Amino acid sequence: MIFAIEEINNSTELLPDIKLGYQIYDSCASVLVAADVAFQLLNGKEHVFESGNNCSHSGMVMAVVGDSTSTNSISLSHVIRPFNVPLVSYFATCACLSDKQQYPTLFRTIPSDQFQADALAKLVKHFGWTWIGAVRSESDYGNYGMASFRAAAQREGICVEYSVSLLRTDPLSKIQRVADVIRRSTAMVVVAFIASGDLRVLFEEFAREPPPPRQWIGSEGWITDPLLMSYSFCAGAIGVAIQQSVIPGLREFLLDLSPVQVAASSVLTEFWEDAFNCTLIKNFDSGKKECDGTEDIKKLKNPYTDTSQLRITNMVYKAVYAIAHAIHNAVCQETNVSTQCDNDSRLDSKKILTELKKVNFSRNGYPVSFDANGDPVAFYELINWQKSESGVTELVTVGYYDASLPKGQEFHINWNITWVERGTAVPVSVCSESCPLGSHKVLQKGKPICCYDCIPCPEGEISNTTDSPDCSPCPSESWPNAQRDACFPKPVEFLSYDEVLAIILAAFSVSGACLAIITAAIFFHHRTTPIVRANNSELSFLLLFSLTLCFLCSLTFIGAPSDWSCMLRHTAFGITFVLCISCVLGKTVVVLMAFKATLPGSNVMKWFGPPQQRMAVVFFTFIQIIICTVWLLLSPPFPMKNLSTYKEKIILECALGSAVGFWAVLGYIGLLAVFCFVLAVLARKLPDNFNEAKLITFSMLIFCAVWLTFIPAYVSSPGKFTVAVEIFAILASSFGLILCIFAPKCFIILFQPEKNSKKSLMNK
Repeated sequence: MIFAIEEINNSTELLPDIKLGYQIYDSCASVLVAADVAFQLLNGKEHVFESGNNCSHSGMVMAVVGDSTSTNSISLSHVIRPFNVPLVSYFATCACLSDKQQYPTLFRTIPSDQFQADALAKLVKHFGWTWIGAVRSESDYGNYGMASFRAAAQREGICVEYSVSLLRTDPLSKIQRVADVIRRSTAMVVVAFIASGDLRVLFEEFAREPPPPRQWIGSEGWITDPLLMSYSFCAGAIGVAIQQSVIPGLREFLLDLSPVQVAASSVLTEFWEDAFNCTLIKNFDSGKKECDGTEDIKKLKNPYTDTSQLRITNMVYKAVYAIAHAIHNAVCQETNVSTQCDNDSRLDSKKILTELKKVNFSRNGYPVSFDANGDPVAFYELINWQKSESGVTELVTVGYYDASLPKGQEFHINWNITWVERGTAVPVSVCSESCPLGSHKVLQKGKPICCYDCIPCPEGEISNTTDSPDCSPCPSESWPNAQRDACFPKPVEFLSYDEVLAIILAAFSVSGACLAIITAAIFFHHRTTPIVRANNSELSFLLLFSLTLCFLCSLTFIGAPSDWSCMLRHTAFGITFVLCISCVLGKTVVVLMAFKATLPGSNVMKWFGPPQQRMAVVFFTFIQIIICTVWLLLSPPFPMKNLSTYKEKIILECALGSAVGFWAVLGYIGLLAVFCFVLAVLARKLPDNFNEAKLITFSMLIFCAVWLTFIPAYVSSPGKFTVAVEIFAILASSFGLILCIFAPKCFIILFQPEKNSKKSLMNK
């Protein structure tokens, strides 16, 4: 402060011909002492700043620079606020001081802790730390600062395992309790929003019994304190610090100390005697030698002479210049030629307060201005404690935080960082490991949100991000892969010709059709023989034709369903089977009518001759055609994707359209089959040639048995097996008919031709 005031007093541009006076007080880091100092300043009981005719005022305070702590600044502000005396602090960072309702006269050249808290939260988030410990000073600085940090950390999804506080004046037992909490914790990272004096007593306790390796994250209150850097367990600490600065001429000013200046100041005297281990005043009880004048401060190496890490120092420098600019703007007028200042004008602090709100200048390349809350633009350097090859811990700048940049671009960091225990890999500090793809987080009961279990996604759902809070279902036609981190189209399943089952069924279908054709050929070749003529050859050929169609219609059930195939397969099946059953029914009725015709006086056969048989077949078949036509017109079968039977695949099948139409077709076939079966049973013991009624009975018994078992099998079979069951029922019933009715006759025709004669028939 003295250096800055002397610079201003020697300046020809800032406050020319006006000298600034000052008085320095020590608040002793005490709220009571700070309040007492404030009253002394306001009461004007101190001596005038400068005696002589050049001093136009007698000690009236224009502004106050200080204090270094937030608590003391709050006390000072409350005392001097009614008098409108501006207070410019260089180190009070509490976010509460931005409240202009409570602190209308307070300004500061150091950023608010709100910015620091945001920067620290972003720093922690940047390195993936979600499980941290927190230590703070039991003061306004620590309490408000940690509250701001925890709010920012919560927004970033960071959890705090513990939060402890201390003061350097606390009893040793409390310091030990705080140290034990840190020692026993599972959090690798410790964020310390604490004053350097408070942290020093904690580090002394750790020096006695070191904790497990911890990555320390520091606030600007201690991260640049050279006295703390000697503790080896803190190597690798990283934190935010005020921007490193250069003040030209300050080092020379500090080293320009004469013995007279030293002796005139109690502070400098204490410093001198401590630095050189000698005494300026003869005091034989002290045990120190007397200073002989050969002490050279230029050769001294200690924090006083080290100006390479000027940070807070520059905040004091800015504060003094801000007040000087406010006074300049209040009493001086700029002209084209020179600057004219009114030395005789009587200033009051309220005018300085008004002008201080408007200052905006740059000194040594560092801008100075205040926003509506009295705060400067926040800019922090990211500092890392790195050990040099010589083993000395040094402060290394590894990034910065600039609140003036657009949102999301404020934070910049490089990776040239040394971590705890001189490691090069970023430490891990999480309550639970990250959940991999294909799983989601489930919070552990009674614990913070950062503590969770990783549960695999349920069936049909995926998560394709790490630490996903939940899983999302795949679209209806997609299904997760084995890892459940991606959705893939479900495989489409239908009874394809590429499958063994379809090939077998198709082979039986074609074989059955060929068998029917061969049988028809045999019958046609032997059409004049008694066995063919005696068994209604016309209905036999029509039955063989319908059986051929029955065998072939099963092929329409194989392959990918389409609009035409869905309509064709059900209607073709319904019509061909009715044609087949109608023929069998006609043959059965012929047997019954033939027996009736042998009775005396009966002329039944003239009512059921070949024309009537053909008409009956056409009539029964026409009814089925009408049923199928109505079904197709009102609600025909159509291809559909069945997504419900199997979750992991799509069944491509034919929807019935109208279930009533489908069961009407089946019901009509069943009705004819039962009717035919009843008639065949009635005729099974009649003296039929070659026992055709008995053969029809067996065939219809097989037919009815197949279709009765088909219904539950059809309903319960999943997917493509539904189609396979339907094909099997068609083939089984068709083979039952052709084998039961025609096989014995073909056997006689081919292998027992002697029985295929009129004589044998008449004997029968």
